[in-house]
Amino acid sequence: MLQRREFLSKLNGSIAGLALATMENSASDASTSGVLEQLHFAPKARQVIQLFMAGAASHIDLWDYKPWLERHHGEPSDFGEPIEAFQNGLGPWMKSPFRFLPFGQSGKMLSEVVAPLGACVDDIAFVHNMVGKTGVHSQATYLQATGFERPGFPGVGAWVSYALGSINEDLPTFIVLPDHRGFASNGPKNWGAAFLPASTQGTTVFPQRSNPIDDLEPGDGFDNNEAQQDSLRLLHNLNLTHASSRPDDSRLLARVRAYELAASMQLAAPDVFDLSDEPQYILDMYGLSRPGVGYPVEINAAEEAEYFGRKCLIARRLIERGVRFVQIWSGNDNSFPRRNWDSHENIVRDHEPLARGMAIATSALIQDLKQRGLLENTIVHWTTEFGRLPSSQSGVGRDHNPFVFTNWLCGGGVNGGLTYGESDHWGYKPLDRSRPTQVYDIHATILHLLGIDHTRLTVLHDGIDRRLTDVHGRVLNELIA
Repeated sequence: MLQRREFLSKLNGSIAGLALATMENSASDASTSGVLEQLHFAPKARQVIQLFMAGAASHIDLWDYKPWLERHHGEPSDFGEPIEAFQNGLGPWMKSPFRFLPFGQSGKMLSEVVAPLGACVDDIAFVHNMVGKTGVHSQATYLQATGFERPGFPGVGAWVSYALGSINEDLPTFIVLPDHRGFASNGPKNWGAAFLPASTQGTTVFPQRSNPIDDLEPGDGFDNNEAQQDSLRLLHNLNLTHASSRPDDSRLLARVRAYELAASMQLAAPDVFDLSDEPQYILDMYGLSRPGVGYPVEINAAEEAEYFGRKCLIARRLIERGVRFVQIWSGNDNSFPRRNWDSHENIVRDHEPLARGMAIATSALIQDLKQRGLLENTIVHWTTEFGRLPSSQSGVGRDHNPFVFTNWLCGGGVNGGLTYGESDHWGYKPLDRSRPTQVYDIHATILHLLGIDHTRLTVLHDGIDRRLTDVHGRVLNELIA
């Protein structure tokens, strides 16, 4: 066994060779370029912002107007077929408690609680015939976030990061901005790398915290920059030594890359999260006009707008600086009182503040990207794990509906101002049940807009050529401008 002094002496003398050998053996893991040397198609976009509403946002109370429910409100619900509710949500038919109004040249009907998005509705393509596979939150969230209903598969942002690599080497390729109250179902497994190189996983940032990124800055024990740099060099060398004997373990090279990236981020990240250089009209647009104000205990629209707005503004700043994929979450995992979109008890109490806050911030994001010339290269994707039933629960709430719900896309080569696919007259299932839209189709379309053939982006894992879209998926060409 080597003594400590002898080990360090040998390490110091051979580290350059070890580093070079390690980088040569694992270039694909250490590199910030993607695996695709040449894109499959001419790309219409190069970056993505995904907005995920955790808890299942109600399509028929936000985007999918159903006059039939207004006419039959309060009547006993009859779906014409056996239906298994998640809880006890087969009460009478319930119209939306919110008014719907037409917006834009397209005349798209939107709920009053998402009215701010009327300003950019003609840039949005709505998909109202989405179907899921389960009414269980964790499984349905996995499906939307990774393409599979179970853990162990990479998040969509990890696939994009793996394929395309980094635009800005001073910032992570894939950044996740969770709800300020905590993670949604499954937590970080929604944006993990799984069997892809560990460096492709999402980097979690909480912009509302005093320390947005864990372990970015040195602790109190490091009183000067020189001590910190010495520590980083030692860790870097030890990691490379360890990695040289394990060239197939991408986690080791990802850790080395993480230290290198952290050093770069110490300079780049504070600039991203410092909003002091934003003009007041931009802060006002994003709902950030009252910094430091106190909020009531009850869920409320102003608070939701501020927290979601801060994440949206930071997303725009990340896109400006070349981050490839940004994922923004609204709603945490099940908690009481409700702080997510899982409105079993009361749609008005829970959905209204969440929706108004989300709409203010999202409208600002789209308009801001557009005025800066960034929207044409950036896909904005709004999603949730499933919808909610047109029948009532607890009188004023709604149960889970995995049988149909809404997604929408805008920017990045998307043909805005249209509705693709419809739900039936009460918003229970797709109008054309033989040709629904699945998450695989949305993922395939996003990859296509980025210049990637979803059937050709594969990784051999456990003897199977795995891909984001499993063995499914069709590009929704009608959505492409």
